[in-house]
Amino acid sequence: MNKKIKEIIPYILIIICVVSIRTFLITPARVDGESMENTLYNGEIVLLNKIVLKTKGLNRFDVVVFKHEDDLLIKRVIGLPGEKVEYINNELYINNEKINTPIEFENTDDFKYEVPNGEYFVLGDNRDNSKDSRYFGSVKLTNIKGKVSTILLPLKRIGKVK
Repeated sequence: MNKKIKEIIPYILIIICVVSIRTFLITPARVDGESMENTLYNGEIVLLNKIVLKTKGLNRFDVVVFKHEDDLLIKRVIGLPGEKVEYINNELYINNEKINTPIEFENTDDFKYEVPNGEYFVLGDNRDNSKDSRYFGSVKLTNIKGKVSTILLPLKRIGKVK
């Protein structure tokens, strides 16, 4: 083999690895807007775990990135496929059972929604400033890009997303 080609091969392999990791495992995403405050803030950079969708699936209260029309949005999973989601007097009920939420949310107006199979009901943490499933309906699993696992920037906020 030509000496120059032998020198280039490690760099090509590194590029292939980086592109593969970003495409299939993790990728950065930018928070755009105030809908997830006080969990995530406008302009923060987060890491999006893509592999979790295939390995562990999604759980209630996971924070996800999904495609809605031409935008990528970040919201919190509240309702799972096939569930009946209700808010009554700012309390969450799933299938008529009260759910204690581990996170403090903004006040949520009363509503009812039945989540179709293969879809998820998502809400922003800052309920007064969030366009979410209350407005556009549930999100198909095929539109969910991954779970937000870590705040990367700014450095003073680096850490796991609660």
